[in-house]
Amino acid sequence: MAGSPRRTAGRRLQLPLLCLLLQGATAILFAVFVRYNHETDAALWHWHNHSNADNEFYFRYPSFQDVHTMIFVGFGFLMVFLQRYGFSSVGFTFLSAAFALQWSTLVQGFFHSFHHGHIHVGVESMIDADFCAGAVLISFGAILGKTGPAQLLLMALLEVVLFGLNEFVLLSLLRVKDAGGSMTIHAFGAYFGLVLSRVLYRPQLEKSKHRQGSVYRSDLFAMIGTIFLWIFWPSFNSAPTTLGDGQHRSALNTYYSLTASTLSTFALSALVGRDGRLDMVHIQNAALAGGVVVGTSAEMMLTPFGALVAGFLAGTVSTLGYKFFTPTLESKLKVQDTCGVHNLHGMPGVLGALLGVLVAGLATHEAYGDGLESVFPLLAKGQRSATSQAMHQLFGLFVTLIFASVGGSLGGLLLRLPFLDSPPDSQCYEDQVYWEVPGEHEDLAQGPLRAEELETQA
Repeated sequence: MAGSPRRTAGRRLQLPLLCLLLQGATAILFAVFVRYNHETDAALWHWHNHSNADNEFYFRYPSFQDVHTMIFVGFGFLMVFLQRYGFSSVGFTFLSAAFALQWSTLVQGFFHSFHHGHIHVGVESMIDADFCAGAVLISFGAILGKTGPAQLLLMALLEVVLFGLNEFVLLSLLRVKDAGGSMTIHAFGAYFGLVLSRVLYRPQLEKSKHRQGSVYRSDLFAMIGTIFLWIFWPSFNSAPTTLGDGQHRSALNTYYSLTASTLSTFALSALVGRDGRLDMVHIQNAALAGGVVVGTSAEMMLTPFGALVAGFLAGTVSTLGYKFFTPTLESKLKVQDTCGVHNLHGMPGVLGALLGVLVAGLATHEAYGDGLESVFPLLAKGQRSATSQAMHQLFGLFVTLIFASVGGSLGGLLLRLPFLDSPPDSQCYEDQVYWEVPGEHEDLAQGPLRAEELETQA
């Protein structure tokens, strides 16, 4: 117990100092580098003599609102299934995403919108920053309950840089198409988090096993996150695409893929479940795999039928992953994946990238007409063949997995620094380590009482 006061004192200072340091540094960088873009700057907008109705804000902001809701409500509540970790799931999502938005504005700005010594920001940069925050939160899901807030901020600090670099290589250098981020967001975030979890492996984690499960009400709250993500995912995949038919097609493909993954999830969950019962873990997560799997090919001519097939396959693979692969991942590979991000984001993300390879390889002028220019501009100009584009898509997946693996390894080494405050093995998945918790979770820890239990207690 002698170390307890020192631990408390360190916790009291570590997070405040890190928050102030990071906020101060980003504020200075914003002051030096960040400026409004021509769509936002009052003088530049009117100098170009546009109508107010032409401002891209009116076309992009509805999509931004949906994506923003997914990041803070969808991801946050999806992770509250742990019976004693609800405050941390929502609160640390809030903290990590808020920092990632600022930091990614700078990092992505240097890669994509740095002109004449300044980063120019507008509604598109807000959407891009939210996408980057999404990758950070996917990685957070793999180490949920096993890290402290200071560690999560440092993870975001590193991951945002590597996310921006990976995205720049894929989108700007390789000219890969990945509108909904099957590779750049889902596969990258998942495998970054999984490798990070492997480096942070805790052999004595069984000391907290009794808190790793869910209870009735925590699962119900987690379904709020699922429903928000499910509803808004068409906006997520279509937000960065070219206005017009590409955006329209992205929303439709995602819409149908999600419906198919939901049906396959219910079917497989009942099929592999005990006594034919559904597992809420499957429904909360695998039903969303349809949105992940069409991320790369969302704006392509996938066809509604293709979207249904892809979604059904993704839901099936994800459900089977939760049932059979997650236990093997921990027992054989020593990867403790709290939220099962490998099943929702990792495998569907890789499948989505491979689907993009297939659909890009089938692209023709006959199928796309004049729209080929907006989806595959290099094909339209004759600078690439469909086969060449498909090979670039495949190479993009390989590059993403390399960046994620190396980044996760570096992140694990960073988070293992001894002065960082991480919960001991016996206190993982527990809010009280970092939060003042009224009632000490007494009601949630027990779960809903059955009628006969109430009668017994009476």
